[in-house]
Amino acid sequence: MMLSPMRYKSYTWPHNPRVYSIDYRRTMAVHKAPFGRCQLQDLGEAHRVMEGEGEFVGQGAYSEFQRLACVFYERGPGLLVHPLWQAANTYFVSLRLEQAPRPDYLRYSFSFWEENGASGALATRSVEAVRRESLPESVLAEAPPKPAAQASYHRVVKGDTLWTLSRRYGLSLTALVALNPQIKNPNLIRVGEEVRVG
Repeated sequence: MMLSPMRYKSYTWPHNPRVYSIDYRRTMAVHKAPFGRCQLQDLGEAHRVMEGEGEFVGQGAYSEFQRLACVFYERGPGLLVHPLWQAANTYFVSLRLEQAPRPDYLRYSFSFWEENGASGALATRSVEAVRRESLPESVLAEAPPKPAAQASYHRVVKGDTLWTLSRRYGLSLTALVALNPQIKNPNLIRVGEEVRVG
């Protein structure tokens, strides 16, 4: 499967990092209760942390790392477009050189924190535009957008998954995901939700 390149602000990775992880966090408070018990209180979701490791190889490997470091020094959040995660407005929090650089090889790690502040609504609009732009040409050719008047929808019932819907309506899973940008997690659709299928 050919993945689109990872991007952040003005920087596009020449090849995607080798290792990715995403950390979903929930803030909890612990309140002591009588007789040695305690009560947990859910204070809501915290920021997501997106981390990874990669290598730059070939002539100019260290120069490529320096280009990435220049983006790290830019202030403020930016749009992180990842080939697998949903696009998110993030801060570039850490960039680490993992070994002494060689002329043709350099290993690094990075960390992004998702921005959940007041600019979130603005970020969501740009995320959608970038999501469409970052889809591979083959996906766009597979499922050309139809005029809104011709769009058809399926109401989700118990047992439905995007994979079963793609089979039922003769679409690839990638094309079905592209038709439904409102679905942030393709592994989770809810009963009663409307999924565009054409």
